Amino acid sequence: MESPQYIKALLKPNGSKPQGRRVWSIDLESVWLPFFTATNTMGDTALSAEALGAPLRLAYNPDGTPKFGKTGRPVIRVVKDLADHVRLIRENFVAGLAAYAGEIIAECPDGYKRQVLAAQAAGRPIVDRDRAALVATLEQVVEPSGEPSGEPVVEPSVEPSKGKARVKEAVAA
Repeated sequence: MESPQYIKALLKPNGSKPQGRRVWSIDLESVWLPFFTATNTMGDTALSAEALGAPLRLAYNPDGTPKFGKTGRPVIRVVKDLADHVRLIRENFVAGLAAYAGEIIAECPDGYKRQVLAAQAAGRPIVDRDRAALVATLEQVVEPSGEPSGEPVVEPSVEPSKGKARVKEAVAA
């Protein structure tokens, strides 16, 4: 099976690097607004001209006053209608990626398994080095003066990461 052209296109580098406000890590002004204007033109969406004309809005507190962040700057949000459409696209994109992977797994199970085993073998030295560095650092934190502190040293696990919270829990323990 040959990969579809749209999958190949996703994997090719594109030289443009937009610098504006980003929604789902994609530039609002140069990508999302032209895209949604095009989908409105084709009748695929019905986003209001107001949402497309003023996609960034000042956030307000429940009492009606403008909201400010911890740094003192006003909080700016993407209008809900646009944010909801971006979320839908993201969910559909993720579902498409998962479906593609599922097709490849079903069609080429041996090749896929070889790729997984090769990646695990290549990553093992990195995981081992990171584990050793973390254990050494934790030992220094727990026993900085060389005297036992009475607290056990936590051995980091090699479980697949579930995000930053797991790392913080492991380091805090």
